[in-house]
Amino acid sequence: MLSLSGGLDSSALSALAVDYYNRTGQGQVSTYSVDYVDNAKHFQAHSFQPGADGPWIKRMVDELKTDHHWIEIENGELVHALTQAMLVRDLPGMADVDSSLYLFCKEIKKGATVAISGEAADEVFGGYPWFHREDMLNSGTFPWSVAPDMRAALLSPDIREWIRPLDYLADRYSDAVAEVPLLDGETGKAAQMRVMSYLNITRFMPTLLDRKDRMSMGAGLEVRVPYCDHRLIQYVFNIPWEMKITGGREKGILRKALEGVLPDDVLYRKKSPYPKTHNPQYLAAVKQQVLDILDDPTSPILPLIDKTQIRNLASSPDAASNLPGSDS
Repeated sequence: MLSLSGGLDSSALSALAVDYYNRTGQGQVSTYSVDYVDNAKHFQAHSFQPGADGPWIKRMVDELKTDHHWIEIENGELVHALTQAMLVRDLPGMADVDSSLYLFCKEIKKGATVAISGEAADEVFGGYPWFHREDMLNSGTFPWSVAPDMRAALLSPDIREWIRPLDYLADRYSDAVAEVPLLDGETGKAAQMRVMSYLNITRFMPTLLDRKDRMSMGAGLEVRVPYCDHRLIQYVFNIPWEMKITGGREKGILRKALEGVLPDDVLYRKKSPYPKTHNPQYLAAVKQQVLDILDDPTSPILPLIDKTQIRNLASSPDAASNLPGSDS
């Protein structure tokens, strides 16, 4: 069974699996996709998700003739699963991205015990916007650590003073950059891109793999990630950056390698990440949950947070645009 989003990475794995099944007479490959009820009505394109996945999933299902399962998550169950996803994760995570993955894995588990996912191709081949945007390349910190000042301000003053989160972030970034195995004489753009690749493989990728492993195992599902094969990672890490962006595109060398395997429109489609809900009812429900927690004097989180800051944020009609990373 394969997770199929209609993007480059999952479509490639699905196409290769279908080819193998056809050659070995093993029947039909099962694929699964996830979306949210009425999500198309509320979808808003941005740099990380320039288009909806639905039409592209159908394109690949029609192309590959897979036994496809369309999983749609209701807004209510997505909100309800936030608590269980946090328990499964065992630490604060990625909100609806966690709970939806947990629910998705529960649905897949009904028909399979092992699944294949296209996770990590963006870290290995350089697919994220921060590989290609100068402001992110030169941010002086982990480019996915959006709005650290605002995030730190959500902690109580005592906790901020104790753990000094911004200092911690700066120290961990400095440690990571110091680890990068630059080649002798490697400078300029080549060195910059090696640093970015190293940060993604050693810092960002483990976070996503941990999330994937905990959410899937919480549902009793085993997920395999072929793009994380250590031989592939070691090889691609040492491909010069100008070759990785063959054709002037993110993941250009992967696209070149898959010519003839995927239809050209799918092959050169702009990348799209794991889908998030765009339904405003989700945000309204989560804001109410936050306010309920703040109004409960027995809540164990209260000493850790700046209650005024969070209440103002949750009460604001523009809360979505004020959240860290809301445009990514």
